[in-house]
Amino acid sequence: MATYSKRGYKAPKEKEGKDSVSDVIIDEKDSTTAEVFSKLDETASRTEDWVAKNQKIIIGVVGAVALFTVGYLVYQKFVATPKQEEAASEMFQAQKYFQQATDGVASDSLYKLSLKGAEGKFGFIDIADKYSGTDAGNLANYYAGVAYLNTGKYAEAIDYLSKFSSEDMILGAMAKGAIGDAYSQQNKPKEALENYLKAANANKNDFTTPRFLLKAGKVALSLGNKEEALKYFTDIKDNYEAAPEAASIDALIGLAQ
Repeated sequence: MATYSKRGYKAPKEKEGKDSVSDVIIDEKDSTTAEVFSKLDETASRTEDWVAKNQKIIIGVVGAVALFTVGYLVYQKFVATPKQEEAASEMFQAQKYFQQATDGVASDSLYKLSLKGAEGKFGFIDIADKYSGTDAGNLANYYAGVAYLNTGKYAEAIDYLSKFSSEDMILGAMAKGAIGDAYSQQNKPKEALENYLKAANANKNDFTTPRFLLKAGKVALSLGNKEEALKYFTDIKDNYEAAPEAASIDALIGLAQ
């Protein structure tokens, strides 16, 4: 039987090296993967060795953290909370004396009782000392400072008021302003002015801000700083016109001009 070749026809050539190339690629992937796993195994092995060598240290650290957490919870439940409640109970009588003194009933002697205590209860001095770190102990610093201020013990007032801290917008400003009052009574106008400004700027509000801006302006005026005083008086006139301090502000502005 005759055979023929169609003109122009060429038998397809076998793609040389196709299988071999694929084999190489597969081999490379396998090799890379194996290398990665080998490195992971080595790293894991080194980690296990490190853990084994430092096991006592790790256990100690974990134990310390756990002990601290448990200790903190125990302290809060069995020490801090009862201490706070005890301090609040001690404060009641001292606060009663303080309020009576503020109302003007034998104020000096009552302020002293609030400071030193009576009827088997601590005064603010002992509460601030023995219950430091509690809210009541902190508040006792404020009460003690104001009581000392009202009995003419200005250095002691500054000392206790400086220990007091509060995020309350009124009480924090009042404490700084009271320090200013104590310095003013000591005839230290520069220190008084500094603290009045701290009080005025502590938390802007319609009660304490104009109050201490007015005091700051008057002190600045007494120091001969008319321009500075005018700034504080004008602030009251422009921003706190409904405050009692604004009632006579025009006359003070006139003095500062």
